[in-house]
Amino acid sequence: MELNENAQVDTSQVDDRRGSGGGGGLGGIPIGGGRGGIVGIIVAVLVALVGGGFGLNAMTGGGDGTEQGDNTSLTQKCSAEDALKQLDCRNTLYVNSIQAYWRTALPEVFGEQYKASKTVFFSQGVNTGCGQADSGVGPFYCPADDLVYIDLTFYQQLADQLGAKGEFAQPYVLAHEYGHHVQDLLGTEAQMRRQQQRDPDSANALSVKLELQADCYAGAWARNATGTADEKGQKIFTSITERDISEAIDAAEKIGDDAIQQRSGRPVNPDEFTHGTSAQRKQWFTKGYDTGDPKQCDTFSGAL
Repeated sequence: MELNENAQVDTSQVDDRRGSGGGGGLGGIPIGGGRGGIVGIIVAVLVALVGGGFGLNAMTGGGDGTEQGDNTSLTQKCSAEDALKQLDCRNTLYVNSIQAYWRTALPEVFGEQYKASKTVFFSQGVNTGCGQADSGVGPFYCPADDLVYIDLTFYQQLADQLGAKGEFAQPYVLAHEYGHHVQDLLGTEAQMRRQQQRDPDSANALSVKLELQADCYAGAWARNATGTADEKGQKIFTSITERDISEAIDAAEKIGDDAIQQRSGRPVNPDEFTHGTSAQRKQWFTKGYDTGDPKQCDTFSGAL
């Protein structure tokens, strides 16, 4: 993977709340799949994970999410010559690429206009439209305020404690979260929640379908990422290699429900799956990547 050093990092697509001291405990956020009996924070992170704060999507209450950050420092950093050596600047550029893709793809593929969403960088805790969250929740999308949230220290946990060390795991995580934003814009998420209410016994199975579709959307972005550009037409990625795609798949496999349960020392129980198995997450990311077509990401029709 090579990022274009001439691409402009658009920090207006990020809300930098690091050091703001917001947030608190996990009290307001029901974690998808639960945290009971799970040993180790990384497992707790991943139960909610890369996904969308998958329990977050089911919330009916929470804070107003009106807290704002100060991007001055980030903007200055990302305007410097060595900007792409900085983790936060690289992740901001990933966000730029993902949104540039959907700005074109959503109207072309689904006939809907894309509404941009900011990514909130936070540290330790943050106030959201879905309630208060701390870093233990992992990256998530909150449909109540249409924002993606991430504590960037998550990537170190992902690498050190799960072994997903590849750089391309990072844009995969963000692309998955923006997949949830696309589902929100298309009404998929709301429709799925209504189905869960009508058929509570199928709630977990429906959640799996939502998560796998977000993985597929991430794969579709990855296929088209080298075609994304900044506002001046500069390409954001100059290259994405098969090794990069393998790194994304490796991350997807390591956060499969079965892999998480095994890592936590629990027996594998399909009835508790909320995100999909390692094989399923690989399958659907790969389908998105191989086809490059979000229309092929219909996880709700037929067998997975």
